[in-house]
Amino acid sequence: MKAEFTAIVESAPEGGFWAVCPEIPGANGQGESIEEAKLSLQAAVQLIFEDRLADARRGLSDDAIESVIAIG
Repeated sequence: MKAEFTAIVESAPEGGFWAVCPEIPGANGQGESIEEAKLSLQAAVQLIFEDRLADARRGLSDDAIESVIAIG
């Protein structure tokens, strides 16, 4: 699945950069460069989605149907 999200990157007061994704609460990253901050944010988004999917799958009945949808 491929999706696009907004990355807002700002200079960190202590040096480097921090990034947030406003569409995904709790998703943030940091790095010495803008690219590092964006890569860190990308990893955080991936972990959040994996964790949410694992949570949703816990306790599902055997007859639950799982499929993929596309947005965009």
